[in-house]
Amino acid sequence: MEHKLIIPGTLPGLNEYISAERTNKHKAATLKRQTERLISLMAATQLKGLRLSRPVIMRYLWIEPNRRRDKDNIAFAKKFVQDALVSSGILQDDDWRQIEHFTDDFQVDAKNPRVEVVITELQDRRKQMAKGTKSNTAKGEKYESKNLDSYRAKGLKT
Repeated sequence: MEHKLIIPGTLPGLNEYISAERTNKHKAATLKRQTERLISLMAATQLKGLRLSRPVIMRYLWIEPNRRRDKDNIAFAKKFVQDALVSSGILQDDDWRQIEHFTDDFQVDAKNPRVEVVITELQDRRKQMAKGTKSNTAKGEKYESKNLDSYRAKGLKT
C-alpha cells in the first residue's frame, strides 16, 4: 500500500545545517527540531494514525523553486523526514530493516516548492519469496565493507 506525504516549501539542506552547526551546536539542534516538528505536523494531518510495521520503500520528489542548491545538499533533508516519521510513530525505526530502499528525484516549480514523499509498505518477505520475488539479500548475496587498510594490505592504490 502507498501513502503520500506532502511537505510545503523547502527543507534545510546540508549546507544550512553545517552553517548552523558551525555557528553554535544548539542552533543546529534547534534547526533539526523545528524542521522535524513541521514534518511531524504534516504527517499527523495527512497520514492520520498510520503505523507501519513492515519494511518500506521511500520515494522522495524534491520540488525546488530554482536550481541554485545542489541535489545532494537538498536530499540531505531526508534525514529530517525519516527521523520525524520515527518520532511520530509512523515508522518503527529508520534502520536497514525498516527502510529497504529510497530514491530521490528533483523538479523545479517556482510557485509551489515542496517535498513529496511516497511511502510504499512492502509485503512480508516470506510472501515475496513464495511469489518468486527475491531481494539481493534473499538471493544470498553478501556485501563486504572495505576500508582503506584492507585495500592497502592488498597493495591496491587508494
